[in-house]
Amino acid sequence: MNTETAQLRQVFDDLVRFETMLWAAVDERLQAECDLSLGSLNALLVIDATPACRVQDIARAVAITVGGASQAVDRLERSGWCARESNPADRRSSIVVLTPAGEALVRRAGPVFDEELERLLSAPLTPRALDVLARTLGTLRGAIAGPSARK
Repeated sequence: MNTETAQLRQVFDDLVRFETMLWAAVDERLQAECDLSLGSLNALLVIDATPACRVQDIARAVAITVGGASQAVDRLERSGWCARESNPADRRSSIVVLTPAGEALVRRAGPVFDEELERLLSAPLTPRALDVLARTLGTLRGAIAGPSARK
C-alpha cells in the first residue's frame, strides 16, 4: 500500500470514528437533559429554520431518504412536537410546522446542542482551524452530493 492510500484510509477512519463519537456525545447530553435524541433535534431544527417546510426539505437537509424523513416526522407528530398542515401552494403535499411544545423544546434543547458543539468542536480548535474544517467539509459534501445538490 502506498503512502497516499494509507493516509486516505487513516483520514476515512478518523472522520468516521469522530462523527460517531461526536454524535454519541451530543445525543447522550440531549437525552439526559432534554429527553430528546439528536436525530429528532436535527429534524426539529430544520422545520424551525425552513419556511413552508416539507418532508423533502428535511430529507435534503439531513441527507436521509424521503421515507426516513417521513418516518421521523411521524415520530415527532406522535410526540406532539410538530404537525402536518395542508400546503396552500400544492394540494398534493403538506407543510410541517412546529407545535408550541416543539417550539419550546427547540428553545430548551438548542442551547444544550450549541454548548456541546462548542465543547467538542470549537474549544479544541483555533478559529482559523475551525474555519478551515468547515470549508473543507463543505467542499467534500458538495463533491459527494454532486452538482444537483448544490443548487
